[in-house]
Amino acid sequence: MSAAERKHEFVDVLRRQQIEEGLAADRRLDGRKANETRELSIEVGPVVKANGSALVRLGNTAVMVGVKILQGTPFPDTPDQGVLTVNADVLPISSPYEEPGPPDEDTIELARVVDRGIRESHMVDMKELAVEPGKKVYAVFVDVAVLDVDGNLFDATSYAAVTALASARFKKVSVKDGEVVQMEEMVKLPVSTIPVSVTAGKVGEFLFLDPTGTEEAVMEARMTTTFDSEDNLCATQKGGEGFFTPEEVLRQMEVARAKAKEIRAKIKEAVKNAGKE
Repeated sequence: MSAAERKHEFVDVLRRQQIEEGLAADRRLDGRKANETRELSIEVGPVVKANGSALVRLGNTAVMVGVKILQGTPFPDTPDQGVLTVNADVLPISSPYEEPGPPDEDTIELARVVDRGIRESHMVDMKELAVEPGKKVYAVFVDVAVLDVDGNLFDATSYAAVTALASARFKKVSVKDGEVVQMEEMVKLPVSTIPVSVTAGKVGEFLFLDPTGTEEAVMEARMTTTFDSEDNLCATQKGGEGFFTPEEVLRQMEVARAKAKEIRAKIKEAVKNAGKE
């Protein structure tokens, strides 16, 4: 069930008023300023059986991502490229509002937004994943499991997926006499950049980063922007029934670009430290 469907009119009117008053004084319910994000922790490699994995906690939101790399066949329209796909599942234990069953619209959007940020940034060189163009390629499966929901799943999931991909290792294969031979050599994915998404919410005239579940329940709109390591804008997604003015979009993009640098440094440090183990 989405945040919009969970609204209780009277309670949310009071909550919205409280949030707006706090934002006017640049002090949110949890004590943060508008452009501050919650504490971010990144654990690399919690899933032993996966080629790469990460557990990310953003405040009380927690997301686990595992990466599996297998041999597969390419898509007909990209015969010389590997395959990468992101799938998400919000576990029923993650929130009292979640129920067992197939992914709902919000979960599908979550997977697509994270996928787009990775794909449009060209994080992974897909051509390098072709073993035998037109016949054999590497297929990279990014599986998301949301463990705790307390707002801003887009960013928490993106950080976990990017970390899992950046730290992934797999056995290389080669083609000899028409046969695919698996080698013992472990190699990294051909990662060329670290995309970072930053999500902003809007309540009234106020914009703020990294909305909590309470803030999401009353905010009118959100905007998720993703930047690569060269600070280029790679993807953006707007959600909610409200709107952003052109001036708000441009201003928030600059705030997000600066915040993305901070978060990228944390992701790189986590991957680097994991490589030393």
